[in-house]
Amino acid sequence: MFAQKLTRILDAISDWIGKSFAWLIWIVMGLCVYEVITRRFLNAPNIWSYDVTSLFYAIHFMVLGGYTLLHQGHVAVDIVYIRFSPRVQAILKLLGYLLFFFPFIIILLYVGMKSAASSWEYKERTSVGIPLVMPLMKTITPVTAFLLLVQGVSELIKGLLYFTKGDNGQ
Repeated sequence: MFAQKLTRILDAISDWIGKSFAWLIWIVMGLCVYEVITRRFLNAPNIWSYDVTSLFYAIHFMVLGGYTLLHQGHVAVDIVYIRFSPRVQAILKLLGYLLFFFPFIIILLYVGMKSAASSWEYKERTSVGIPLVMPLMKTITPVTAFLLLVQGVSELIKGLLYFTKGDNGQ
């Protein structure tokens, strides 16, 4: 069935991107250790390290949003939700995606694209004057929104499949 194949493709994209970008935490850790050693032990702090560390952490944290959604790792308040039948849960999931998730992600994508384009156009710099960091950080927002949108479509299709046929799309 086309819908099941589509969810498998979208899930594979989210999974591959998540696994590909997860290693960035090692760069963040390395930059933090480097900064601590140079600042504390060598008394030679770097003005660029905070901005570059923030950039890599932002990429790591935000780009993994779709991967986290795929693996149901986002924070959820399940106190009431778990008391319902799987069919009612599917309805609530569908309504949540349609009423909250997709409108928010579309707005985030639009605003993020405008902000990133403006940052690149004006060659925005950090507060200490480092080039490229701000435009890259602001570009992460629409990229994240797009990746969440991709995984959100997969989750919506899975919810529809479950609601209509009792099949979760796997």
